[in-house]
Amino acid sequence: MARFAPGANVLSRRRSIAWLAGAGAGLLHAPRVAFAADRVNIAISNSTADFAILIAMKRGYFAEEGIEANPTVFDSGGKMMAPLGAGDIDVATGSANATLYNAVARGIGIKVVCGNGNAAPGYGHQILIVRKQLVDSGRYKTMADLKGMKIALPGQGTGSTSTLNEGLKKAGLGYKDIEPVYLAYPNHVTALANGAIDAAFTTEPAATYAVRQGFATRIASSDTFYPYSDATHIVFSSVFADKKPDVGRRFMRAFMKAMRFYDGALADGGLKGPNAEGVIDVLTEFTSLKDRSIYKVMNTQGSNPDAKLNFDSLRTDFAFFKSQGWIEGDITDPMKTVDTSFADKARAELGAYKRAL
Repeated sequence: MARFAPGANVLSRRRSIAWLAGAGAGLLHAPRVAFAADRVNIAISNSTADFAILIAMKRGYFAEEGIEANPTVFDSGGKMMAPLGAGDIDVATGSANATLYNAVARGIGIKVVCGNGNAAPGYGHQILIVRKQLVDSGRYKTMADLKGMKIALPGQGTGSTSTLNEGLKKAGLGYKDIEPVYLAYPNHVTALANGAIDAAFTTEPAATYAVRQGFATRIASSDTFYPYSDATHIVFSSVFADKKPDVGRRFMRAFMKAMRFYDGALADGGLKGPNAEGVIDVLTEFTSLKDRSIYKVMNTQGSNPDAKLNFDSLRTDFAFFKSQGWIEGDITDPMKTVDTSFADKARAELGAYKRAL
């Protein structure tokens, strides 16, 4: 089984995997291209947030476009910024968070080029869960009872903080009314189980696992209080965008094909559509979650098959980060980090998307 090894040094610890280029035994059944493949260095988190990148690699969409996808795993989005700015990484999956805006303010060239996962109604991938003991005792009854609670979030200035803030606003609260505890997602379930936190705003499959184990109660998902918000984005290094625009356009075509395949896997709030088994095959092979049964019952993130950005959520998130003092420098407009030209071109070339019934 191919695995991606994390590494602090992007250049020295990157692994080249033959199937990613569509070469070798012909597993991908991709047609040969008349030109040499262009290598694109991609930063991923090796999680379900990488779904479209992984699908494009596995199903040969990159190979069809003459691209050799070369992935490197990072354990946080913040660690992607420097190599993106230097041009060592061409493309990354992540969110337009405070770290990204601070990097731009420091002169690091990064462009938010399209949407990735989103919170379409019924597809809220970010889940608020509360320790079951607090629910059973009556300490928690409504979201207004979150006041004063210790709530786990993946980090200060992440997209999750703004998303949770939207939920708190619906309950008449603000971010100042909770006690955020910044923990990496894998630690949320453990912290809930041992009582170190009261609640967690976490992602799937952790939420489903915690509920299954009996120490958490599911409260709400992000689509119910921040619908259609972008959960993750695709960002290009400015070096890549400026010096290799043709490769960038081909990359985007492959990516959009993968988004459309993924959209064909969605039904009834999860991976239950015609393409579901194909998507689950990819995710079980290349992410840490191997249990197919969880993929079939958990909430999954929605996707815009045309990879359009939600400008409203970009502005809302940016304003929240600013209000918390998490954005440094003189950057005042999040739209200055946006370049939709690659997605616009790919959309025009691929034509209108029509979902299969």
